[in-house]
Amino acid sequence: MSSTIVAGLDGSPESLAAAEWAAREALRTDARLHLVHAWLWHPYVYGPPAGVSVPPPSEDPRREGAERLPRETAAELAADHPGLSVSGERVAEQPVPALLAAAEGAELLVLGSRGLGGVAGFLTGSVAQSLVARSRTPIVLVRAEAGPAESTEREEVVLGLDLEHPDASVIAFAFRAAARRATDLHVVHGWSLPPYYGYGGASDAETDRQLLAQAQQQLSEVLAPWQEKFPAVGLREQAVIGGAGRHLVEAARKAALVVVGRRNRTSPVGSHVGPVTQAVLHHSTAPVAVVPHD
Repeated sequence: MSSTIVAGLDGSPESLAAAEWAAREALRTDARLHLVHAWLWHPYVYGPPAGVSVPPPSEDPRREGAERLPRETAAELAADHPGLSVSGERVAEQPVPALLAAAEGAELLVLGSRGLGGVAGFLTGSVAQSLVARSRTPIVLVRAEAGPAESTEREEVVLGLDLEHPDASVIAFAFRAAARRATDLHVVHGWSLPPYYGYGGASDAETDRQLLAQAQQQLSEVLAPWQEKFPAVGLREQAVIGGAGRHLVEAARKAALVVVGRRNRTSPVGSHVGPVTQAVLHHSTAPVAVVPHD
């Protein structure tokens, strides 16, 4: 049975861009696409001056529009992408629980992300932030300004890798994404100087070189088995001092997709998204995949 990609839809340019991206990804992975528009109907309340109750109209244009949106968008995507298996539905529920439920068992959940401007990247809204923090399904966030498919089809996939917790599901996701696009994988790892550097410890060029070589060797050792599994994927490894966030944002300018991980946490309080992932979500100009892992 084929897998399913779910795309959240609200009629905004961002959500329509996400649906378009999801359609291309569904064709690429031989998956079916399911569009979900979460909207609760609240009829107008009429209070005439005479105090006589007036029943709400039987037809509410807002409800009609909510019913049409996923159906018409699915029809447009099917016409634009021959061979695409696509369906759409309106769910009478709040967006976060509706999309979490729809994404259970799916391969991907794809969402639109509102823009900050031409060069500032994008900022996730409250719904997207809640879903990224809670979903056990990988989420891809897409900007409306991402442009046509042809502009990014041959660009590299970028992976932000944490060597302290190198989760296999995150690495596999990135390699598969690069393999499907017949493109290269650029892996960025940020590493920190030893604690004694912050307490007046000596620093010289030779020591820095040795530490960098150790980080690069560790990165190569983690990626070697995956390179064997995906020999057609060209691999570029980059170990950088400090947080990887700004380096990933820079690499995103020439990327088809940026992949980052998010550790699953059960605590009801505090941030569930690490600083590197947060930086990428706020400033990447490319679509971002957030892969949850234990």
